[in-house]
Amino acid sequence: MLLTKQFQEASDVLEQIERYGYDAYFVGGCVRDLLLRRKIGDIDIATSAPPDVIQQIFSKVIPVGLEHGTVIVRHNHQSYEVTTFRVDDDYSDQRHPDSVQFVQTIDQDLKRRDFTINALAMDRSGNIIDLFNGQEDIRNGIIRTVGNGYERFMEDPLRIIRALRFSSQLGFSLEEDTLDAMRAVSNEIETIAMERIVQETAKFFAGSYVNTGMYYFKMVNIVKHLPILQEHPHIIKRLPRELIPLTSFGAVMALLHFNEPGVTIQEWAGQWRCSNKIKYEAEALNEALVHYQHNGLDRCIVYRLYADCYSDFAALVKMLFDDTVTRDMMKQINHSLPIQSKKDIVINGMDLRRAFPDKTAGPWIGKALNEIEKQVVLGHLSNDKNALKEWIKWNLHETD
Repeated sequence: MLLTKQFQEASDVLEQIERYGYDAYFVGGCVRDLLLRRKIGDIDIATSAPPDVIQQIFSKVIPVGLEHGTVIVRHNHQSYEVTTFRVDDDYSDQRHPDSVQFVQTIDQDLKRRDFTINALAMDRSGNIIDLFNGQEDIRNGIIRTVGNGYERFMEDPLRIIRALRFSSQLGFSLEEDTLDAMRAVSNEIETIAMERIVQETAKFFAGSYVNTGMYYFKMVNIVKHLPILQEHPHIIKRLPRELIPLTSFGAVMALLHFNEPGVTIQEWAGQWRCSNKIKYEAEALNEALVHYQHNGLDRCIVYRLYADCYSDFAALVKMLFDDTVTRDMMKQINHSLPIQSKKDIVINGMDLRRAFPDKTAGPWIGKALNEIEKQVVLGHLSNDKNALKEWIKWNLHETD
């Protein structure tokens, strides 16, 4: 296999480990994505060298998971996760093995992995070790567990959502026995930490083949075991027939809320344990969608959304209203905005108090500044101190 520049640079790490008499291989998703000619994310390495030896070999090592044999090696300004060959004990917490046993061969290590397409290893010459016909499954576009599917999913039920995520990202079909095992174990999803579910679900909705993934999502019927969706399964049924990938979970929440306004974004964020950042993004997108529904695309929408929300907003508009809005259209409007935030307005609350000394400070100041902000953004009012003072003099009663 011809190695890309990324792998050639990482080969130095393998070579250095081998120089000390140990085996080392590229493993997992990076090998899969190389075969698929997809963009490579993180490059993971498996080795027969124990963690303490890796710490001796390399000068910059971060011990992120020593109990599981994992460290981060920093080499030429890049980070590589290096894990000692291992076999896992039982998963009583259904996330981490209770203990691990370090082993000497890559074959034993590959047997513990989740899916055949991820149970691949490659040496620095590009030779691939494939014990479970993962390359054939890649060629045929199939997701299949390594060994007994029931056991793999019971070890870590998150693998059920990971299987759906891979289907959404790669457009692969789920092999029948794997699908049966997912259905049999699906209730175990309720034991998983919500943070892990959100992470995988966000990647699921971002997949280039999200419609393929959604076909299996419905087939496995995991909505029975997910917060809110288990009480409102119709939310999934109401999704647009043709989904468009969404890059953030905030956009996913905005879509689900728009389909069922009776469930607030606050409820989604609370039950799915989302960060404030995700919640605020969902609220901003929802407000933009409601505004668009009544006014179309205007400066207010572009002004209130961060630029990294433009693509998701365009996708939501297409799915919900079958209208065409593009990121470039929004960027063009953004360039024409007279201000980029409220702090760009040339007057502030103190200016208003000085301009109207007879008025007692109160909510009128905030309301006035909000209205000024809106009028400036829409281009109805110049961001000039005298013009703004004159405007507020004649319009103060409307904001009071």
